[in-house]
Amino acid sequence: MNESKIPYKIYLSEEEMPTTWYNMRADMKIKPAPLLNPGTGQPVTLDELSAIFCRELGKQELDNDTREFPIPQEILDFYKMYRPSPLVRAYCLEKKLDTPAHIYYKFEGNNTSGSHKLNSAIAQAYYAKQQDLKGVTTETGAGQWGTALSMACAYLGLDCQVYMVKISYEQKPFRREVMRTYGAAVTPSPSNTTAVGRKILEEFPGTNGSLGCAISEAVEAAVSQEGYRYVLGSVLNQVLLHQSIIGQETYAACKKYDIKPDVIIGCAGGGSNLGGLISPFMGEKLRGEADYDFIAVEPASCPSFTRGTFAYDFCDTGHVTPLAKMYTLGSDFIPSANHAGGLRYHGMSPVLSELYDEGYMRAVSYEQTSVFAAAEEFARVEGILPAPESSHAIRCAVDEALKCKETGEEKNIIFGLTGTGYFDLYAYQQFNDGTMSDYIPSDEEIEKYKANLPKI
Repeated sequence: MNESKIPYKIYLSEEEMPTTWYNMRADMKIKPAPLLNPGTGQPVTLDELSAIFCRELGKQELDNDTREFPIPQEILDFYKMYRPSPLVRAYCLEKKLDTPAHIYYKFEGNNTSGSHKLNSAIAQAYYAKQQDLKGVTTETGAGQWGTALSMACAYLGLDCQVYMVKISYEQKPFRREVMRTYGAAVTPSPSNTTAVGRKILEEFPGTNGSLGCAISEAVEAAVSQEGYRYVLGSVLNQVLLHQSIIGQETYAACKKYDIKPDVIIGCAGGGSNLGGLISPFMGEKLRGEADYDFIAVEPASCPSFTRGTFAYDFCDTGHVTPLAKMYTLGSDFIPSANHAGGLRYHGMSPVLSELYDEGYMRAVSYEQTSVFAAAEEFARVEGILPAPESSHAIRCAVDEALKCKETGEEKNIIFGLTGTGYFDLYAYQQFNDGTMSDYIPSDEEIEKYKANLPKI
């Protein structure tokens, strides 16, 4: 297509919005390994999952065969408040880099939560409401997921209890206050409010927390209160399913303007936005209909893909959740306190882990000072202050575009800009003041946690 006819922002109409979620597992020849009950070592059943999750979400979690799930009308109506989100051509960034590459980003920050997390938050809250529950519990790292869930619960009249990673709770008070404004109770994790929290504090006094710690506390809080269930913002199959709305909109926008992506990039912490963005494109690759270069980008301080082990592991630090086969650093791994963004999870989505293990995608990692340098460059030319998490994808997209400059290739590069950075100014201050440092775990440290993996 004539490049001059591609608008700066590509929007779909409401009528062009997807009405189904796409399940990548249906097209995978090798399915993700099943979740295991840690007590029996056997695949978890729907009844076992339903003690923790909403029953309908448990069904979605275990369904490897249904390709499309109709999106309930009430969720579609909620989506229309902020969707479809734009696919933006980064003309200014291209000019700054002097690259022949065409760079696009799918911008998910156009809602009050400031990130893509709302796509799954409203779905999980909806199914909790349909089950006549009183409320839900969850964890949050940088705070985007907790913010999104608090919004969804406020909309549907559900109680919301959030366990926020302690270091983020302290560094991002305004994100915490947005959650409280929407009615959520926010507790720094690990805390003294749960048995597992007290145990973690005893074993690791002075710890800054991790998503694994917060998950343990949120699960305990859910199972110890009648009428509550636990919901999760990433990693799980059900979350990638809901986030497929991102990729399906991106796919439709590309078809509308005859754009054939060559490289598709997403930051990777647990895998929700990466899995959502690549889903329909990966479906084509799995079916042999097209080929794409998929890149997962993670922090060098928490390198699950690039330095982790593909093995069964607990999804949480307190070992109260089912076992998942995934790329993992070990459930006891706690990222360094100088880690400025989210992406703090020790493991990775079982779906994406299987695809990565089979070679359908590749992964890279970056130090955070390099990531923030790319974030500031992007902010100065594209006018959006990006979240630290999304900035990992920006760093990779810039590097891929510079490779095109060297080779003269006119590749189409798409990355996910999954959130804004307006609550991350403490981290930006560190970078601007020159006090931000890079931490990369040693081989000895990673081997130490690897040795504690469950013997499955």
